[in-house]
Amino acid sequence: MATLKDIATEAGVSLATVSRVLNDDPTLSVKEETKHRIFEIAEKLEYRTSSSKRAARDSKQKHHFLALYNYKQEAEVNDPYYLSIRHGVETQCDKLGITLTNCYNSEIDVDLQNVTGVLLVGRVHQNIIAKLPKRLSDNICYIDFSDPQSPYDCVDIDLIRISKQIVDFFVQQGYQRIGFIGGQDEPNTSDIRENAFVEYGSLKGVVQQGDIYRGDFSSSSGYDLTKAMLEKGDFPNALFIASDSIAIGVLRAIHEFGLNIPEDIALISINDIPTARFTFPPLSTVRIHSEMMGVQGVNLLVEKYRDGRALPLQVYVPSKLKLRGTTK
Repeated sequence: MATLKDIATEAGVSLATVSRVLNDDPTLSVKEETKHRIFEIAEKLEYRTSSSKRAARDSKQKHHFLALYNYKQEAEVNDPYYLSIRHGVETQCDKLGITLTNCYNSEIDVDLQNVTGVLLVGRVHQNIIAKLPKRLSDNICYIDFSDPQSPYDCVDIDLIRISKQIVDFFVQQGYQRIGFIGGQDEPNTSDIRENAFVEYGSLKGVVQQGDIYRGDFSSSSGYDLTKAMLEKGDFPNALFIASDSIAIGVLRAIHEFGLNIPEDIALISINDIPTARFTFPPLSTVRIHSEMMGVQGVNLLVEKYRDGRALPLQVYVPSKLKLRGTTK
């Protein structure tokens, strides 16, 4: 196998010059005829750069990714947000020729010896991660969760910014009391939307602790929580709903109570699922590109494996407030 020294000897130039020419160093000042001669000799001797060797190696690599979802598969029925993430993962793996195994409820059911990367969808406990082989510790990516202290890549949405954006919108509309109806991933644990809403809304003077309602991320939960709120008789006239799925139940409860939307109660939710445009009235919501989260998670695993990158990356998928019939 030819070496840089072999090329340098035949070309009559230094080893450093050969290296810089073959690596396309833009700061190198050398005659074009010298560059041409070096490339000709390299081709004749069938020399391959380290990048071309790595590319050849990666072209032969057959990836097998494990997607570990931190929820039961039924959650995809209750909330299309989760289904969209999985669709993004599966679509990109299929596009890149990657074998994919899906496991739900953080239960690993696959031969990990053949796995080259792991997608952790949602917050996964450290004891689950500890079960993964040490060789996989460099190729793990969170989706729909982020932790600045984590050594792993992550693809997430900026829920803190979104929560503040919704509060600011209602404040600008003149609302002085805003309620929250949300869900929880773990029992008796508030999620980042609720925490950001309470903290920022309190600073703005528009949040009362009695106006915070928490169940799960289903339409039935939204319906039950809203009924309980309305039956109290003293309720806010603006609501921040943690997800569109919850909001569908909220809408039904408000209609049954005989109130008008948005005249009596305005509301904004998050996700912009396909049915959000067809509710009555159509939901004002924040569009989340959840499918893109799955796509980018796969891309990060491929890129990190290929390049050997050590520095973890945090990728935030953009969002957009879509104003429809549930706001004035």
